[in-house]
Amino acid sequence: MSGSQTNRQLFRNAQSLIPGGVNSPVRAFQAVGGDPYFVVRGEGAYVYDAEGHKYIDLVQSYGAVIAGHAHPQITEAIQEAAALGTSFGAPTPGEISLAEEIVNRVTGVEQVRLVNSGTEATMSAIRLARGYTGRNRIIKFSGCYHGHADALLAAGGSGVATLGLSGSAGVPPSAVADTIVVPYNSVPEITQEDACVIVEPVAANMGLIAPLEGFLPQLRAACDAAGTLLIFDEVITGFRLAAGGASEWFGVTPDLACFGKVIGGGLPIGAFGGSEEIMRSLAPTGPVYQAGTLSGNPLATAAGCAALQLLDSRAYQQIYTSTERLGRGLEKVLNDAGLPATVPRVGSLLGLFLGDKSPTHYDEARTTDEKAYARFFHEMLTRGVAMAPGAYEALFIGLAHTEDLVDTIIDAAAESAASI
Repeated sequence: MSGSQTNRQLFRNAQSLIPGGVNSPVRAFQAVGGDPYFVVRGEGAYVYDAEGHKYIDLVQSYGAVIAGHAHPQITEAIQEAAALGTSFGAPTPGEISLAEEIVNRVTGVEQVRLVNSGTEATMSAIRLARGYTGRNRIIKFSGCYHGHADALLAAGGSGVATLGLSGSAGVPPSAVADTIVVPYNSVPEITQEDACVIVEPVAANMGLIAPLEGFLPQLRAACDAAGTLLIFDEVITGFRLAAGGASEWFGVTPDLACFGKVIGGGLPIGAFGGSEEIMRSLAPTGPVYQAGTLSGNPLATAAGCAALQLLDSRAYQQIYTSTERLGRGLEKVLNDAGLPATVPRVGSLLGLFLGDKSPTHYDEARTTDEKAYARFFHEMLTRGVAMAPGAYEALFIGLAHTEDLVDTIIDAAAESAASI
């Protein structure tokens, strides 16, 4: 517990014990300046920091929380599971329940393997693609972030973009020698040397960039022609964009899909899945090894099942409506105040670019005004609205963000933009 310590005191203590004082780089506020706030609790659409400040939360654990913080149905499921034991290293019924929830919702996913994070999901899906096809080369898109596995850090988005890095020290050239990086929204040349193409169907780690019309269907066709597997990284879009994820929203079915965030109800989890034919290449039924002591953790599967059961058609419609209301409102008040901005929306996903043009790929996304974003971020924070401390993350709306709260956010944005 923080006791009576301020956010600054907590950060200084953390810096002496944890590299940079944080366990994920963007949290250190380097991109926006100042000291991070330390969250001590959350409730619904709000988080509360160590100094007692209350914020309307648009981070929502970077999309992992969709029902609101400490939702009673989810916390009850976690408590019931925890009372029976927290980890066993053995199969549990909860793994089957969550797998069934995923398989029943997502077209093309006949079997699913549970892991502990989105990074594990994408890393394992690529290994599976390589093992299944017998090929080594992979294609990714510049600005798409697929976790911090070595082969996928080249030209990544999210925190990599926020910190202005092209990749990462410690990643040898050999690790990315078989990784081809191409511009998002352009279908690359795909050959029979390529094991897979991995893509965020809606890019949400370089701000929010929607796929151009025809991009995903053409990518699907090009992969089919080359016998190359298409992997959708749905760690963000999965069960947030729609009940069936991007496959349902766009009508394009990948060979493998990777999930995380929403499927854990706020607890650490990941998953990847596809056809039975491809998935049976995984050990123990096939030669592609993948394992994890905590995979299928009973607390995470219980929370995930509870979260997914909340997401019926009415819930999605509510989130779509709130997202559209907030997007339109932000775009209007920012531009009216003389702060050029575009606020792209795709279903329940929302972005913010400070500039007069909505980008279509990573190079255009990097033209957003990061200094203006930093000023806007702090102006919003002083008015009780918490956004991600970096210009390349999405804004996340959930079931707890009521119309009144959305209007409060828009009012705060109008005042913040005017002050800038």
